[in-house]
Amino acid sequence: MKVIQINTFPNKATGNIMMNIHNYLLKEGHESYVVWGRGRPAQNKFEISIGNRINAYSHVIYTRITDKTGFASSHVTKKLLKKIDDIKPDVIHLHNIHGYYINIKLLFNYIKEKNIKVVWTLHDCWPITGHCAYFDMVNCDKWKKGCYKCVQKNIYPASFFNDNSKWNYRQKKELFNNCDITLVTPSKWLKDIVSQSFLKNYPINVIHNGVDTNVFRPVKSNFKETHNVLYKYMVLGVASEWTERKGLKDFIILNEKLNKVSDKFQIVLVGLTKAQIKDIPSSILGFPRTNSLRELAEIYSAADIYFNPTYEDNFPTTNLESIACGTPVLTYDTGGSPETVLGVKSYIVAKGDIEACLKILLREHNVEKKEQLERKDMLCAMISSYLELYSRILNGNEND
Repeated sequence: MKVIQINTFPNKATGNIMMNIHNYLLKEGHESYVVWGRGRPAQNKFEISIGNRINAYSHVIYTRITDKTGFASSHVTKKLLKKIDDIKPDVIHLHNIHGYYINIKLLFNYIKEKNIKVVWTLHDCWPITGHCAYFDMVNCDKWKKGCYKCVQKNIYPASFFNDNSKWNYRQKKELFNNCDITLVTPSKWLKDIVSQSFLKNYPINVIHNGVDTNVFRPVKSNFKETHNVLYKYMVLGVASEWTERKGLKDFIILNEKLNKVSDKFQIVLVGLTKAQIKDIPSSILGFPRTNSLRELAEIYSAADIYFNPTYEDNFPTTNLESIACGTPVLTYDTGGSPETVLGVKSYIVAKGDIEACLKILLREHNVEKKEQLERKDMLCAMISSYLELYSRILNGNEND
């Protein structure tokens, strides 16, 4: 089996999924290649890093002016397609194809011309909209029939001048249809969304994301001692980027409410920028993003509860990481987030209901934390599902 995967990054949540599948394929003797647009340099013949900072910045500027993200980067895409021609893969596995690095028109015209089988994991809603990656916060349903006058024009992938959401929608609908594609969504929530979109005629499989429980597991941690919060009830938040939709403001409000009723709580946030660390209240412990999975597992293990106040999400990996480290999750009823905590002790509240969160924390802070996760390899389950899917589509049984 010969597989090429394409994603924006080789790291972060979606990149880790791609690399885990890639490494397993190589281990099992398959020919596997991974392609990314931004991140570290390629380290061997099986890794392909396309473009550079100049290409990415050019694509960003093009997007800011035209609102046509995904329609720049022609030169690097043509070079990539020549490499794919040489490799002659059995399957192209797409992940995120937005992110200022690839030309989707060239890519999909090539896929159609070569009649290549495609697995496409949708990590967000960008493929079915005329602009945005999520539309929950603005309660928009234009994507069902056709986008226009986008109210999130200034949100990623931001355009400061033009609104081409109508044009983008039509282009995507034409490009993404009439291919040999099998779709994958990490959550049932996103499957339901996609089933109402212009991609509804493709087979849609739900394969939950997995994390490596050899890495994310309850480990000995001196985090609380190091930061002098040993006797505090630690409420943790983790994000690769703390945007509005990730709920940073909700943490600040919750912190204020907790401080008014008790001195036994400590909020800890990981993934903040330097500016955000300066801006948050001094009573919140703020840390930048860590690239050490071991360090992250120690922080999860030290926490008493993980709070994920996300307003838009698909199948948040941070929930899985926390559960794997034995720390229960408190999350908003957002997208596929509730699906990540099925079968384990967890708490689900309505979006923005900070009072409900406060009541749960006040009630639970004296309860001893126990490991909640059944010791099963979620990563292995995810990879096995993808390998089975590859085999099915190569044998013409993608609807099984």
